[in-house]
Amino acid sequence: MLSSATAARTIAATTGRQIADGRLYLKAEHLQRTGSFKPRGPLIRLASLSEAERERGVITISAGNAAQGYAYAGRALGVPVTVVMPENAVRAKVEAVLGYGAAVLQRGSHPLEALDYMHQVAIERDLTFAHPYDDPDVIAGFGSIGLEIVDDVPDVDVVVVPIGGGGLISGIAAALGQIRPEVRVYGVEPAGADAMSRALDAGEPVPITPTSVADGLGAPQAGEWTIDLVRRYVEDVIVIDDATILGGLRFALERVKQVLEPAGAAALAATIYGRIPLREGDRVCCVLSGGNVATERLGEYLAAAAPLDIP
Repeated sequence: MLSSATAARTIAATTGRQIADGRLYLKAEHLQRTGSFKPRGPLIRLASLSEAERERGVITISAGNAAQGYAYAGRALGVPVTVVMPENAVRAKVEAVLGYGAAVLQRGSHPLEALDYMHQVAIERDLTFAHPYDDPDVIAGFGSIGLEIVDDVPDVDVVVVPIGGGGLISGIAAALGQIRPEVRVYGVEPAGADAMSRALDAGEPVPITPTSVADGLGAPQAGEWTIDLVRRYVEDVIVIDDATILGGLRFALERVKQVLEPAGAAALAATIYGRIPLREGDRVCCVLSGGNVATERLGEYLAAAAPLDIP
């Protein structure tokens, strides 16, 4: 399990006194190694490999944060990691993956195109596929966040989590469901990357073409494991537009002095814009999942943010 630095523990947002009755907390996963929560799952997944699998190495697919998570875990555990990333991946994320020592192969502009290529490479090179989110070991690693939230805020009532493929919310919700089943967990998706909402409606994964500014939530489809766990443990999945997500990013920068990527601001955005059903006196914890923002686009993001009137 990833050891938690003090900076990455849950912190109270004192600027949120007009929000959630002054009981808004932020789980600062953007301050973890690699700039997101992602190493938690890959560390568990790679630790479970057989000796032969460790020697051959693994291959995964990601637009950025999961790629960095596996690259970091591979370096920490001595496992060779190859990552397939789309050709339009954020350059800073590609460079970070390379910096952690993983091999990067870029292919296609659509995640499913890159996925087909990844499976081809896995067969050719005899590499073990390590899923970025739809894997019980990965989900269990992400579940450690739920345990930390309860440790830091024992009387938490609501936890709000962003959703891409669903691994993060599955782990957190399942963990809370076992130790604090009364806690209400809500998921947040971008309107342009609503794979989980579509999957819940259809009862199975539905391939999509993600179009949101929140590239970290742009999974091509929800997972089999994650759909089941979200259905069992999550109250509801809220869909918000990109302008609202960017409003959360701006609020975090201006009021909390924290730099988030759009994906990392989604849960906070849904909460401060009143999209999460809250009861009087609720203590609310929003998971800030990532801070790997493309700094050259930060001005653009701030300009496109939805207006928010909070004293």
